[in-house]
Amino acid sequence: MSIDSNSNADICTDCTTQDTDENETTSLLINGSVQSRARGASFFSSVFNLMNAIMGSGILGLAYAMASTGIIGFCILLTLVSSLAAYSIHLLLKLCDQTGINSYEDLGGIALKYPGKVLVGIAIIIQNIGAMSSYLFILKLELPAAIKGFLTPDNTGDAWYDDGRWLLILVTLCVVLPLAMLPRIGFLGYTSSLAFCFMLYFTVVVVVKKWSIPCPLPHNATTPSSTNQQTSNSSDSECAPKLFVLSRESAYAVPTMAFSFLCHTAVLPIYCELERPTKARMQSVANVGISLSFLVYLVSALFGYLTFYAHVNSQLLLGYDAYMPRDIMVVTVRLAILLSVLLTVPLIHFPARKAVILLLRGRRPFSWPVHVFATLTILCVVLVMAIFVPDIRNVFGVVGSTTSSCLLFIFPGVFYLRISSQPLTSFDSVGAVLLVAFGIAMGVTSFTVIILTWVQSS
Repeated sequence: MSIDSNSNADICTDCTTQDTDENETTSLLINGSVQSRARGASFFSSVFNLMNAIMGSGILGLAYAMASTGIIGFCILLTLVSSLAAYSIHLLLKLCDQTGINSYEDLGGIALKYPGKVLVGIAIIIQNIGAMSSYLFILKLELPAAIKGFLTPDNTGDAWYDDGRWLLILVTLCVVLPLAMLPRIGFLGYTSSLAFCFMLYFTVVVVVKKWSIPCPLPHNATTPSSTNQQTSNSSDSECAPKLFVLSRESAYAVPTMAFSFLCHTAVLPIYCELERPTKARMQSVANVGISLSFLVYLVSALFGYLTFYAHVNSQLLLGYDAYMPRDIMVVTVRLAILLSVLLTVPLIHFPARKAVILLLRGRRPFSWPVHVFATLTILCVVLVMAIFVPDIRNVFGVVGSTTSSCLLFIFPGVFYLRISSQPLTSFDSVGAVLLVAFGIAMGVTSFTVIILTWVQSS
């Protein structure tokens, strides 16, 4: 990894998304070159780690995004967002080579001084709080159904575990809080392979169950007679996939995709740990990881949409409850997703807490009181959001149109224009301008439509 001779020689030693005292990888500037003291990660291991950073709760909302944009519209938008995500990673890697900085926050500091560092830190905090809220939201909705799946119908009356809010509070206090409180949580990294396997299993189940639920769907699953009252014309219209759709709900599509492809806070740490780290090699890691994630997203969204069509739920798993609540594959995939989500929340919490402490205290020595206070504060905010937010699409829409668009599109372009010495007419400079313009246009348009939708609904 080369460094421009005129660049700032400040090498960020924080090459992981965990706290400073947890680092196992450190980059040093020796005689003008970066040398890593850690064992390098292989190419395929780095691809796998990046895919785990990309794929998360967004996969549950992409079928709804397809229903809101149509199949062809969704494919075009998903291709555009994934391509721009790969290009913005290209710009970040060029800046990393030029400056020797391996931290997103520090790149903001180089580009825009202290305000830039603060902006990036705030964006990371909001983004990760939104991600954790979406994960806990899934737990709130799916955990009661998962418990009922293992009980006999006689034991599924009104019980305390029917209320997902109480279950969410209990799980947060008993599982999430102890894991998030630990100053060293590296052992949870071994669960990343399981989390990715769970996502693949989810996709397989969505494909298989496409042929298990007949079309047309009853509008009320608890009254099967409603199916017999549907006319043939309505059946044809309900079972016909839409190629292009444009409505107010379409405003949630691109932010959901941006939310689903955001991995930029993990790219530089993965680059730092890569065996034989070169920009071309890391760009190949990013391209392969984004491409494979694109395929998993597309397949799960397509078959989820072709199962429920216009009646697809904003949280895809909920759609199966009305038609096959005790199906063994649905029950097992629900447990797989819940386990993946449960073990991912503490990991997402770490960079958010790190950004909070960095903004409040700088790089001062570790302090247990500050550590505990930041942990409890963040988890309380996340828990309140997960309990009171009525729909997961609101999390995807708001976070995706604001912080995701900034971290994915706007910040990489602005930082490149501020730091790079390339002329404004060069290819990457023009690309950076277009990236910033797209991010601003997408974010402002989507956020405005979402707010107007809320106002009209209220």
